[in-house]
Amino acid sequence: MALWTVVSARLYARPHLRDRRMLTADLLVAFGCLLATALAAGPHYLTQAAPLSAYWFAGAVLATGAIAGVRATLLVAFLYGLGDLMLREFMGAAVTGATLRGVVLLLLTGTAVGYMARVAHRAEERFARAVEMEARMREREQIARSVHDSVLQVLTLVHRRGEEAGGEAAELGRMAGEQEVRLRALISGAKTPVRSLTEAVDLRELLRGQESALVSVAGPSEPVELPEHAARELAAAVHAALDNVAAHCPEGTRSWVLVEDEETGVTVSVRDEGPGIPAGRLEEARREGRLGFAQSLLGRVRDLGGTVEVVSEPGEGTEIEIRLPRS
Repeated sequence: MALWTVVSARLYARPHLRDRRMLTADLLVAFGCLLATALAAGPHYLTQAAPLSAYWFAGAVLATGAIAGVRATLLVAFLYGLGDLMLREFMGAAVTGATLRGVVLLLLTGTAVGYMARVAHRAEERFARAVEMEARMREREQIARSVHDSVLQVLTLVHRRGEEAGGEAAELGRMAGEQEVRLRALISGAKTPVRSLTEAVDLRELLRGQESALVSVAGPSEPVELPEHAARELAAAVHAALDNVAAHCPEGTRSWVLVEDEETGVTVSVRDEGPGIPAGRLEEARREGRLGFAQSLLGRVRDLGGTVEVVSEPGEGTEIEIRLPRS
């Protein structure tokens, strides 16, 4: 028992050896020492106190709780009780209350250690994910800083060359120019300090800026006031939905944006008369790495605490309903 205590302590101290194989070896030695009491003592010994190996056995139970969890600890504690009964039966010793007390103590201590080990493990995983997410955000910022200048230059070149070429190239140049303006506004807006996250902004005014010959915006006569950050993010989500219509629907497809102001929140519906979204297409696009809809629309609304419902039937268009609670 003394030798295995030294050996197991050194092995458990090494993270790469702290696994179920090491735990199995520890339990085999612990049960072996418990049953070996029959070779070292007589029946009278068991009537005076629990075997010395029974107290030492607790170390293996605590290791089980830390490595394998609460359920495995319960199993080992019951097996210990069974082993103690087998030992007393083999030695012809009377069964005392020490057996039951030993099982109860092992259950309590093993369960406590197993629970705390699980909590610590989850906390460590969350911390690791937070560190990984922070590293990814820094990497994205570095990539954005290194590429946004070149992207703006390309958009400017396409805009100028398209206007010079005329025809269909002029339309492409016009679209490149619009994207250049939006990208510059996005970059400059990200660099300016935010005035207030709670300053009220009329959502209708933000959405009316997206009206065109193909997009109609309707809303209540009274201002729909939301905190500035929430209003701008919601307007950006609507813009992402309209971009999807322009990118994936036939040219000339009309869209309608309806704003509803309620006591509990704001609902914005974006409906189009396009061909509709095939079943499973959004999930398929996400698996293919096309995250525009998921990040630009769903991600924004989710971060605001809202919900998005997509209703689409082939040949009947698509309706996206965004609900944002006022809380």
